[in-house]
Amino acid sequence: MSSSAAAAPGLVLARDVSKTFGSRKALDGVSISVASGEMVALIGPSGSGKSTLLRSITGLQSIDPGKGTISVFGETVQKDGRVTGAVRQARARLGMIFQQFNLVGRLSLFSNVMLGALGRLPTWQGLLGLWPQADKDRAMAALHRVGVSDYAGQRANTLSGGQQQRGAIARAIVQGAKAILADEPVASLDPVSARKVMELLVELNRRDGMGVIVTLHQVDYAIRYCDRVIALQGGKIVYDGPATGLDHQRLIDIYGPEFEDAFWETKA
Repeated sequence: MSSSAAAAPGLVLARDVSKTFGSRKALDGVSISVASGEMVALIGPSGSGKSTLLRSITGLQSIDPGKGTISVFGETVQKDGRVTGAVRQARARLGMIFQQFNLVGRLSLFSNVMLGALGRLPTWQGLLGLWPQADKDRAMAALHRVGVSDYAGQRANTLSGGQQQRGAIARAIVQGAKAILADEPVASLDPVSARKVMELLVELNRRDGMGVIVTLHQVDYAIRYCDRVIALQGGKIVYDGPATGLDHQRLIDIYGPEFEDAFWETKA
């Protein structure tokens, strides 16, 4: 965590959040507080609620009506089962990374990264591709930083998964994001590419002071790269503490029959 994190406003505060799909409780009274500058992993077996929680924080998923609330950067984005108008401002400060990259395949990698600047420009200017030179320079610098500047002119759908995911991170940098929420960002990648992506997230956290909340199925990655781990099981939080506190027995309790599948590096 960066030294300035303690003085910064909180990243996320969720209180008594529940979400029901049909008869299934995806989230059941979840409460978490994440400070700006923290690097936090959300882990748990399939269907535990980790992705639902992350999507609820971004307002992509509404929570159940009731007393549950979610605040991002001190602004309430969900209350009484409704996404509030403050979510737009929150999203402008959040870089969102997804398992399937969310790049426009027919556009060049450079053009995809430039889309991160749309929030600062009039809509017509972005649609016509009339990018200010400063934003073009920022995009190339971001591509260089994540190691894919050589592919700037290449169509996104011709790149490897790891290259596309690094492009998505570059887009968040150009956006000027203050924090990154990443939903299974390495699930579709080979171990080498996955490590590069996780190392970039760590660098953004430690060098730039960005808060990072990342859902991971790979427990070894959560322990290696994140300082804090929040584990969910059946929509409830069953562990919230330092990554170093996840001993063998605790992980068996969390994952049950999925325990061995939760370790990637040991199987590679």
